[in-house]
Amino acid sequence: MIAYLAMATGFLLILIGFYGALTNRNLLRMIVAFTIADSGVNLVIVAVGYMRGRTAPILDATVPAADAAARIIDPVPQALVLTAIVIGVGVTALMLAYAYRLYEKKRSLDIAKFMDLKW
Repeated sequence: MIAYLAMATGFLLILIGFYGALTNRNLLRMIVAFTIADSGVNLVIVAVGYMRGRTAPILDATVPAADAAARIIDPVPQALVLTAIVIGVGVTALMLAYAYRLYEKKRSLDIAKFMDLKW
């Protein structure tokens, strides 16, 4: 039940993020919307990797190595989410740097003001 609720929340965050990215004209609001969608994707991946009644993927005295395959959760989705979080922070920082540079050049964050081509 918890996994389904987490997946539904994740999909809702993805939809809210995409709606915000498509309807806002302010670059900072678009960046926040993409970050919300990214958090939703991470939540969905974690919820898909959840298995009821299993334990953390740590081999110690409570989980012998012989029973590990049947008693632990697959650590790959967790590793993917950790990697996605780091990549998401980097992409957000890059988007913020571009937005700052555009604001320095045009003194506006409205995307309608950026219609001119370079050449």
